[in-house]
Amino acid sequence: MATKFLLEIVTPEKTFFNGEVDMVVLRTTEGDMAIMYDHEQMVAPVAIGSVRVRMQGEEKFRDAACSGGFITVTYDKTTVVTDSAEWADEIDLNRAKAAQQRAQNRLERRDSELDYARAIDSLTRATNRIRVAEKN
Repeated sequence: MATKFLLEIVTPEKTFFNGEVDMVVLRTTEGDMAIMYDHEQMVAPVAIGSVRVRMQGEEKFRDAACSGGFITVTYDKTTVVTDSAEWADEIDLNRAKAAQQRAQNRLERRDSELDYARAIDSLTRATNRIRVAEKN
């Protein structure tokens, strides 16, 4: 019996990942979700968080920082469409920390022209990248 399925992670710039996996775990806006072979078909919004991919036959997961998007599960393929994805071991931790500091500084200014939602989103993305990188 087959236990693998095709996973594709797509960003506006490229196909970030395309291959057979045993499992993918990610955060939707409703909570964490694990997808395995023969999962029910669905579409769900993906929250900013990590995407954990376990390659076929491997015991360990490979983690990536994901900036939100959508997941679509069909009988023959699972697709994650996201604004950005970055493997944990490829994250520039100093750059992520600098982005986090810039976002915190913007929020502390409380400027009347501050786009609060955008600043919070920037802070959340930077904090997520740091968490994913430091976890690995």
